[in-house]
Amino acid sequence: MANIVRPYGDTLDDGKVQLSFTLPVPDGPKGREAARLLVLSWGFKECEVVNSAAVSDDFTFYVAYGKTEIGVDYEAARADTASEDASMGMDETCAFVKERFGRKVVIVGACTGFDAHTVGIDAIMNMKGYNHHYGLERYSMLEAHNLGAQIPNERLIEFAEKVNADAILISQVVTQKDVHVQNLVNFIELLEAKGERGRFICIAGGPRISNKLAVEIGYDAGFGKGCYADHVATFVVKKLAEKARE
Repeated sequence: MANIVRPYGDTLDDGKVQLSFTLPVPDGPKGREAARLLVLSWGFKECEVVNSAAVSDDFTFYVAYGKTEIGVDYEAARADTASEDASMGMDETCAFVKERFGRKVVIVGACTGFDAHTVGIDAIMNMKGYNHHYGLERYSMLEAHNLGAQIPNERLIEFAEKVNADAILISQVVTQKDVHVQNLVNFIELLEAKGERGRFICIAGGPRISNKLAVEIGYDAGFGKGCYADHVATFVVKKLAEKARE
């Protein structure tokens, strides 16, 4: 049975949305009208430009309200997740590892390329974790190595080889001009050139990373917003168990 949902603004199903964007035009009445016409061209039935601010002499940022009559069947939506299974807690994960492998699972992580933002990899790897979710360093049955930021892909691979890692985690925060995709693809290409793609479980993460994108470019999984260390740990140990059965 269809469950059609529409955007909510002031009242249920009113179709009201807020949009923000930048146009390469000077701030002023003509620019605001151009912004309004642009929103209407996207299929919105109504539009009001409620704010404009000059970014520079020839660029302006706009905030507009629009109204749409289009809805979507909520029941037809399929979440883009690495696994449909519920994640295990830290203690459950460690018990799983001890029972299935009898040794620590080795995980190496880094923010690679020129990206200097460690917030993502630290949230997953550091002992204190994030938002009441402990990081992988706290798991007694995981050997977690956080190499930090601005790590060349080649160095990450070399370190993973050195410690005989089971899984490699790559965090990417900077996404301008899809530089994160280029860097992630380069990593997989380097592994494939060495004939070692199948040696490691490879995971990509970051605010603009989806599981679909990660899998498309050669990773085992991708983790984005709303994901914590327990989601990553659960996927890694279950994937490792799956590989052991093959």
